[in-house]
Amino acid sequence: MGRGRADRLVVVGQGYAGLPVAMRAVEVGFDVVGFDIDVARIKRLAAGESQVEDVARDTVARALATGRYEPTDDPGRTRDFDVAVIDVPTPLTDGVPNLSHVTDSATMLSSSLRRGATVILESTTYPGTTEDLVAAILEDGSGLVAGRDFHLGYSPERIDPGNPTWHFANTPKVVSGIDRDSLEAVQAFFDRLVDQTVPVSGTREAELTKLLENTFRHVNIALVNELTVFAEAMGIDIWEAIDAASTKPFGYLRFTPGPGVGGHCLPIDPSYLSWEVRRSLGQQFRFVELANDVNAHMPDYVVSRLTLALNRDKRAVNGARVLLLGLAYKANTGDIRQSPGVVIAQSLRSLGAHVRVADPHVAPGATDVQLVELTADEVEQADAVVVVTDHDAFDYDMVRGRARYVLDTRNRIRGPRIESL
Repeated sequence: MGRGRADRLVVVGQGYAGLPVAMRAVEVGFDVVGFDIDVARIKRLAAGESQVEDVARDTVARALATGRYEPTDDPGRTRDFDVAVIDVPTPLTDGVPNLSHVTDSATMLSSSLRRGATVILESTTYPGTTEDLVAAILEDGSGLVAGRDFHLGYSPERIDPGNPTWHFANTPKVVSGIDRDSLEAVQAFFDRLVDQTVPVSGTREAELTKLLENTFRHVNIALVNELTVFAEAMGIDIWEAIDAASTKPFGYLRFTPGPGVGGHCLPIDPSYLSWEVRRSLGQQFRFVELANDVNAHMPDYVVSRLTLALNRDKRAVNGARVLLLGLAYKANTGDIRQSPGVVIAQSLRSLGAHVRVADPHVAPGATDVQLVELTADEVEQADAVVVVTDHDAFDYDMVRGRARYVLDTRNRIRGPRIESL
């Protein structure tokens, strides 16, 4: 890293993962360039506005006021860096990993990569991406050799939107490098940003760590989701069983059912692992594929349960007014990426229902479903209320007292005319 000046950091991607890195780096003294191809996002950041709920507007304003944070969509401003961190989306396209954002980022950085610099990939991906793909792009564009001339490593992001306890700085950070010197450079960088770093022996182990964490969650959520369907059919209260099992102090971790999984991680990350196993070994990762199937069908199960409930009351879904509480995939956030709530809303509308959504965290214009405030009048006029996302801001007591019928997929409300998933 440079001497006699603040170290220059480039963070490629200023979304849920990249912006917290940039803000923390400014706090500890880096000169930070936050690059993003989303022009509107960059304009908002330059105006001191944050599109990431876990990063307060005041935090962005303070970073700008230091003169050491520059949000930009100009690739030319990413030159002359000491450290570059890549935090870009890695979606699935037709079931296949799409690393176009990673390759574009590496290509951009390669044009100004200098000896002694460090490049770190944080985006979720399959094992081997850092060594086989990113290294080759950086070497081809710079004429330098990874490991000998510059440092290269992988450190999986562990951002948990809406978590009031665990944030970027106090969450242990797994770090790796393609060789010993690269690992030392990556660890030295993150040691300045976070409370604890966890070094592993290679980038493939670090890449697998991220996939393991999310596959573990995905499979266990699928387990309780499928068990929920069977428990309902057998007349058993799944939530009471989960609460009872949770009293066991060993050998059990609590997972709860819901309307499906969403966000960037669970619907996508395990499929990266399944795809790589199939590609490299010619084998099926049966647990992942089964979990994908179970969790993907939970929105259909919610719609089916609601249809049966309306039928019992001699009403049809077609023409019914349905109020969804929450559209985001996770409580107390406005993130609707891959959200099961969106699927539920679309399915109900296709059946002829008049769907309205109350979600104080989702910005107007983020969805084509009608957004409304949660009021007693809205609840009373609805033929059914479905709790999709259990935001703390909702007045559940009012809903309990005013609703004709509630299907609660999160077990936040108990009482007459209320069914849990």
